[in-house]
Amino acid sequence: MLMLKSTIMTDIDSSHQQLAKISLKIHSNPENGFKEYKASNWLVQYLENSCFKVELGFCQLETAFKAVYGNKRPAIAIIAEYDALPQLGHACGHNLIAAIAVGAAVASRATIDKLGGSILVIGTPAEEIHGGKVIMVQRGAFNNIDMAIMVHPSTNDTATTKTLACASLDIELFGHAAHAAAHPEEGINSLEAMILSFNAVNSLRQHLRDDARIHGIITNGGQVVNVVPAYSAASFLVRAKDETYLEELKGKVLNCFKGAAHATGAELKYKWGNVQYAPMRNNMKMANLFITNMNSLGRSVKLINPDQSFGSTDMGNVSQVVPSIHPSIAIAPRGVSIHSHQFVKAAASDAGIQGMIDAAKAVAMMIVDLLSSPETTSQVKKEFASKS
Repeated sequence: MLMLKSTIMTDIDSSHQQLAKISLKIHSNPENGFKEYKASNWLVQYLENSCFKVELGFCQLETAFKAVYGNKRPAIAIIAEYDALPQLGHACGHNLIAAIAVGAAVASRATIDKLGGSILVIGTPAEEIHGGKVIMVQRGAFNNIDMAIMVHPSTNDTATTKTLACASLDIELFGHAAHAAAHPEEGINSLEAMILSFNAVNSLRQHLRDDARIHGIITNGGQVVNVVPAYSAASFLVRAKDETYLEELKGKVLNCFKGAAHATGAELKYKWGNVQYAPMRNNMKMANLFITNMNSLGRSVKLINPDQSFGSTDMGNVSQVVPSIHPSIAIAPRGVSIHSHQFVKAAASDAGIQGMIDAAKAVAMMIVDLLSSPETTSQVKKEFASKS
C-alpha cells in the first residue's frame, strides 16, 4: 500500500498547477447557488479528460453532477462544492473544496484499478443559503454510496466538525395604514408587531440550551415615517444541536410572532424553508484515518477543535444517510473569520493552494486505507449503524 500512496503523492504533485488553475478560475468567477455553470463545467471537463463517466444535471439540478471511476463496491464519494456567497464571492473557500475533490478522485484511479471499488465525485450546488445537498439526499443521490468525504477550508487543521440543525423562517405581518399624526388610532402598526416579536424572541433566548441559536433581520419595516406601516417582513434562522430540540424550538419561536400579532391586531403569515439542515454525524474511524494521513504530510491535525464555533451545513444531511466526515484544512491564521473579505483572499493565496494539495493527498491516501482493508471498511459501517 505504500507504493500506492507514493504514486498518489507523485500524481497530485504533478497536477499541482492544473488543480491550482481550476481553483483560481472558480475563485475569479464567483457564481451563486444553482447558477454555478462555469464552475461545474470546468470540473466536469477535468474529470471527463481523466476517464471519469459523468452524469450531468444529477438529481434534476442543472449544476449538479456525478462522476464515477470504477464499477464495484465499496463506492466512496468525494463531495465538491463550488458556489459563492452573494456579494462576497468565495469567502467560504468552495473553490478549494472543488479542487480537492477532483484532485483526490483523479489520483485515486490507480487505487481503484488495483484494489477494486469505485470513486465518485458528486458535485453539489448551492450549499450556501439553499441547501443543495438536502435536495440531493431527498432525491436519492447517496443511496448507493458507502462513504462520503468533504474537506473544508478553515483556520485550523481538524478532523471533525460541529454543526447545528438549522431551519429558516420567513415572516410577514399585515396591519392597516393610517396617517401617523392625524389619525394614528385608525392604524394597525405591523412594524410594532414585528418589534414586539423580536423582543419576545430576545426574552426566549435566556431559556434556551447553550447549543441553540436564533437570529433574524427585518427585511421590510415600512416606507415613509409619517404613515403607520401596514406591512413588515423578517427572515430568521433557528438552530439547535439535534433535530428533536429544533422542532421544539421552532414552535416556541413561532409563538413569539403569533403572540405579537394577536396583541397588536396584525395578521401573521409565515413560511418555514423547504430545506432543513441536519447536524453533522462525524464517523470517528474515518476521521482518525484522515488524521494519520494528514500528519504524514507534516501537518498536526486535531480530532476535535475545542474552540470551534457552531455553524450549519447541508453536509450534515449527507452524514445522516451515509458514513461521512467533514474535516477542515487551515488556509488562514486563527482570528480570520470565514465569510469575510480576508477569507476571500485566503482562498486564492499560496497557503490556500497548499492546503488544497495537502487535503487532496490525505483524502486519496485515506481511500487506499479503506479499500485495502475490508476490516476497516466494516468498522466504518458498523460505527455508523450503531448510531442510527
